[in-house]
Amino acid sequence: MTTQISLVTGANGHLGNTLVRALLDRGHTVRAGVRRMDDVAPFRGLACERVPLELRDAASLKRALAAVDTLYQVAAVFRHWAPHPERDIVQPNVDGTRLILQAAAAAGVRKVVYVSSVAAVGHDGSPLDESHWNDEADNPYYRSKIESERAAWETARRLNLPLVTVLPGAMVGPNNHRLTDTMQFLEAVRTGKVPLDPDVHFNFVDVRDVAEAMIRAAERGRPGERYILANRHSSSLPDMLKAMSTGRRPPAKAPRSLLMAMAWLQEAMARITGRAPELLRSQVRLFHGVRQEYDIGKATRELGYAPRPPAEALAAGFAWLAAR
Repeated sequence: MTTQISLVTGANGHLGNTLVRALLDRGHTVRAGVRRMDDVAPFRGLACERVPLELRDAASLKRALAAVDTLYQVAAVFRHWAPHPERDIVQPNVDGTRLILQAAAAAGVRKVVYVSSVAAVGHDGSPLDESHWNDEADNPYYRSKIESERAAWETARRLNLPLVTVLPGAMVGPNNHRLTDTMQFLEAVRTGKVPLDPDVHFNFVDVRDVAEAMIRAAERGRPGERYILANRHSSSLPDMLKAMSTGRRPPAKAPRSLLMAMAWLQEAMARITGRAPELLRSQVRLFHGVRQEYDIGKATRELGYAPRPPAEALAAGFAWLAAR
């Protein structure tokens, strides 16, 4: 019997590394695609094959996809700011999506599970489902996820490639060796470096629940369908502090006008220094006072998705950070 190989791109990242571990726990043969072969720490003790993979390098894609049965396309640029956002965030994500799906079709891959984001769905305080598409144009990360997923669907239809997309919320939890923006925010909360409540309501989900649902998406997901992998309800800063179980009182809420002024100043400094601002005006507009609520019924019914409650997911994220 021919061994079925699962390729995980971005395998040294938070979700990618967690997915590699979940696949290995199930006895899968795993090929881990990474940009930097010298980044070995995430793979210590893991019986997987590591291969160099760059989404915009056709030769590396062809080698990595050889004899692959299932592609888990996780790799993407995850940052909200860059000196040249179109060049550094949007185009790498969109071009990389098209190229790896074209290479997957050429390699005869049986199924593709593509990681999008709830950013491509949007959030307006109501429980949005997979039929909703975001129209955000200002924030480069959000725009990259919207345009990338649309490019994925267009490429899959054109090449008759069996594609399922998953749309995770803000992922927290273990196996984050280089902190994502989400885990950096948790770390700032944990260490008391958030002096004011920014009145955000993020939809947190345990990264392990996302990884397990991705495997089920490959096994049970219907080609041509999207699946939201989030929690039903979002969490505020007071909710996050409660999940830490320290008894720390939440700080005062920051008014929107103050946050906008702070973001404007930070963006102005970033244009001079080239260092990423901690807050963007687009983030204030997207997140301040807006709850991120989702209808996860489709993933629950079709994939058996049952995420940990937000408080439990947050507690696991804080525990991982404290133990680093």
